[in-house]
Amino acid sequence: MSLYLNGLRNLKTWSVNLIYISYVNYLLVNVVVKRVIIMGAAGRDFHNFNVYFRNNPDYEVVAFTAAQIPGIEKRIYPPELAGPRYPNGIPIYPEKMLPELIEKYNVDEVVFSYSDVSHEYVMHKASIAMASGATFKLLGPKDTMLKTKVPVIAVCAVRTGAGKSTVSRKVAKILKNKGLNVIVIRHPMPYGDLRKQICQRFEKIEDLEKYQCTIEEKEEYEPHINMGLVVYAGVDYEVILREAENEADLILWDGGNNDFPFYKTDLLIVVADPMRPGHELKYFPGEVNVRMADVVIINKVNSVDRKAVEEVEKKIREVNQRAVIIKANSVVSVDKPEIIRGKRVVVIEDGPTLLHGDLTFGAGYVAAKQYGASEIISPLTCAVGSIREVVEKHNSLAIPALGYGEEQLRELEETLRRADCDSIVMATPTDLRRFIKIDKPVAKVTFELEEIGKPDLEDVLSRFVEEHLR
Repeated sequence: MSLYLNGLRNLKTWSVNLIYISYVNYLLVNVVVKRVIIMGAAGRDFHNFNVYFRNNPDYEVVAFTAAQIPGIEKRIYPPELAGPRYPNGIPIYPEKMLPELIEKYNVDEVVFSYSDVSHEYVMHKASIAMASGATFKLLGPKDTMLKTKVPVIAVCAVRTGAGKSTVSRKVAKILKNKGLNVIVIRHPMPYGDLRKQICQRFEKIEDLEKYQCTIEEKEEYEPHINMGLVVYAGVDYEVILREAENEADLILWDGGNNDFPFYKTDLLIVVADPMRPGHELKYFPGEVNVRMADVVIINKVNSVDRKAVEEVEKKIREVNQRAVIIKANSVVSVDKPEIIRGKRVVVIEDGPTLLHGDLTFGAGYVAAKQYGASEIISPLTCAVGSIREVVEKHNSLAIPALGYGEEQLRELEETLRRADCDSIVMATPTDLRRFIKIDKPVAKVTFELEEIGKPDLEDVLSRFVEEHLR
């Protein structure tokens, strides 16, 4: 009898093992791993990979494509960041190769992962991917926002060049005055050696050179550092978050382009620009930000007529009835007005405003007009190399402060040397004289947020602190 029972037990065990082995074989044969290309510009693309695809067995990312930023293609997303499933890293190709890459790698899905582009632009890219046989996808907040242990306030924008940096500084100042340890985490700009940029911490101006930052990075980090704030940035935003949480009472997400935040946000402040009325519902993912916003700041009210402001407010209310709307001036000042008044000047603006924002000028041009320049020299009379290409492409009235590498810094220096003018009006948040030789007098432009009426940021932030930190 015992032999009979033992036989039944062995048969049962053998049957269970057979079923298990058959199921594993079924999975190996029938589970399809989708092959993916991520379209990006060295920022959102890497974040989407890290949080959604890196450890996801249902997908294999075969390539990134790169756009917007010069010189970032032809690199490898390194294995140190890509993880054990990608021991050789992931190649990065120019975006123009997308149809060829879809065919070469037999791609199932193309995931669009960069920002500050028109809805029409996005759908053109979708059409290219779909005509090549692939599915076109966008990843949303639930897929890509990381949860934090401390409260998060995010400052984002409808478009690049809306004046977001002045709002970020104002928010940080108010919170710091309330005795809070505010840690700024900046939207990524990793254009160098990605392995050295996994997690960067900036506390002193010298740290900008330690990490070999580009001019664009310096423009964003330096004002915060000068306020006594610590700034984090890099490539892996979960690693960055865990480091920042160790020293923060509150995290201030300082968004880039018009992207939405990488972290689940407790208060979303979005900056709109009445110099580009109507863009609130025409650009991706700026419209996402407008619809999610808790507060919308209509900036630069002093630079436009009332009709433009009313149009922006109307567009906001079409899609978001609950947001607090604050109107504000962007107040421009210079350190040496005497070298502008009555002089022939050339203007330098921050690069992203002209490169991504569809603006032909920024605060520097406004300052040159406001302080009485006799003539603003066209940048076409002096721009060289990639600087000239940007000026021609975007019909810029000012020189973009591009400096993504040593070659562009040399081009910027040569452009300014060739400028036939009396002085230079410099509206970048960083001081270019630390990095290049400028042989003409320089008037440095600053611009700050000045809110109009109530409620203002002080009111909004006081209520937030009372609800989340007291």
